[in-house]
Amino acid sequence: MSWRTAHLGDVLTLKRGHDLPDSQRQDGDVPVVSSSGITGQHNESKARAPGVVTGRYGTLGDVFYIEQDYWPLNTALYVVDFKGNHPRFAAYFLQNVLRDYQSDKAAVPGVNRNVLHELKVRCPDTTLQAHIADILSAYDDLIENNRRRMALLEEVARQLYREWFVRLRFPRLRQGYGGQAGHEHARINNGVPEGWERTRIGDVADCVGGGTPPTSVSNYWEDGEVTWVTPTDVTRNAHFVLLDSEKKITEAGLQNSSAKLVPPHAVLMTSRASVGFFAVVGRAACTNQGFISIVSHDPILWPYFLFHLSERVEEIRAMGSGSTYPEVSRGKFRELEVLLPKHSLATAFCDQAMVLLSQIRILKQQNDKLRAARDLLLPRLMSGELAV
Repeated sequence: MSWRTAHLGDVLTLKRGHDLPDSQRQDGDVPVVSSSGITGQHNESKARAPGVVTGRYGTLGDVFYIEQDYWPLNTALYVVDFKGNHPRFAAYFLQNVLRDYQSDKAAVPGVNRNVLHELKVRCPDTTLQAHIADILSAYDDLIENNRRRMALLEEVARQLYREWFVRLRFPRLRQGYGGQAGHEHARINNGVPEGWERTRIGDVADCVGGGTPPTSVSNYWEDGEVTWVTPTDVTRNAHFVLLDSEKKITEAGLQNSSAKLVPPHAVLMTSRASVGFFAVVGRAACTNQGFISIVSHDPILWPYFLFHLSERVEEIRAMGSGSTYPEVSRGKFRELEVLLPKHSLATAFCDQAMVLLSQIRILKQQNDKLRAARDLLLPRLMSGELAV
């Protein structure tokens, strides 16, 4: 087993991705891969699997391994020639190279593949490459398995909501929930079960805005411990449960800005530009101006609101206005009509949804630990510091 010094272009060849506007995409099962990963589907591929894709603009370091034929977008670079090297290893190798490159060139707005090809690197032989790929992929396989479990748990919760509150096939509740009759015996008036109530979201929940402390005041940001959520934290989050944020602010930053602290289980909704992305926070948090946070007056209603509002995304987006970018105002949002079920049924849904969302939270925490362990191993394996 040996290592050699070479240029990155001696190990693999990168190429710019291909244009594919949304208007030209056709229904299919071919993943469309951008600088942020798989962002859509198409019926035609431009690259054969296995694939390795990374971003061409902005922050570097995210590398995606694709296991089926795919379409790499023009915002990305993809490997067109592995030059005999192990493809899965090449993904980790490129990630490690770009992490070092990023630390030196943190402000570059874009990446020239020709510059990357000239970077000096150390690369092991293919036998060692396979061993390193096996070690690191074991972590990623566990992460992917947990991700699929989270998706299934979230879908179970969503289907439970639809069954009870959209299809109106809610169950008979046991005595502990008041012994309410099931849907078979419920009276329906104008499409609404007896005992349910039409009301405005602003009458049953606080709709809280956000704010950003001045970035010029270091005391508002340095060593901050208050979770401060931006739309990117939510749009990049694959599931409703949000564990933490990329940025933190200090107590001084919170007190000297329009940011408001909302309690655990507040429902966050992006209200500006990318409208209608949702998350629920597991700890007290605040947001920037791009959110409306929904804090229900009755604590048992937050899971109902989470799913109820996320089912009405297009309706909520249609409420937006603004010439530069669409934005839903808190005033308009407070007027949104919502249908509230009987308290006993909402309580029963809360209890079941809490179990499912709590399992998602545990799996997300496990994945965070797995990623941290993998990222600790990555540079040590790629430098030869750890023998395998």
